[in-house]
Amino acid sequence: MLNPSPKRNIFLKWLFWHFIEVPKAIALGWKNFLKFNFNYFSVGALLKSLFSPWRGDVGDYGRGFDIKVYFNTFLGNMISRVLGAIIRLVLIFIGLVCSVFIFFIGLFVLLIWIFLPVIIVAGFLYAIGAAI
Repeated sequence: MLNPSPKRNIFLKWLFWHFIEVPKAIALGWKNFLKFNFNYFSVGALLKSLFSPWRGDVGDYGRGFDIKVYFNTFLGNMISRVLGAIIRLVLIFIGLVCSVFIFFIGLFVLLIWIFLPVIIVAGFLYAIGAAI
């Protein structure tokens, strides 16, 4: 936290706090929410294991070579991999959609905070104009 000079007047301290310190804190919280979302949905890990079998469900080919057993096992393993990829893609998509929402909500909060003094003054002027 930056410490303004104690000789500054209270208005300059407020300006420093409102437009420097708090936006930094909002941005830090915003970044933490985005990082939490990526960790919660494990987007990186899901991308790394995209075509891994779902829940590690892999059939054993057994000993010897029987074309029927080999084909059934191969087909079962491919279905498990495709199912795993589909479920992982859906989770990645949900995680990215949530990240987009978090991004825009954070941007909205930051912009509202920055323009809050203007909004308050405009509200007072509107209320005075409506009362007259």
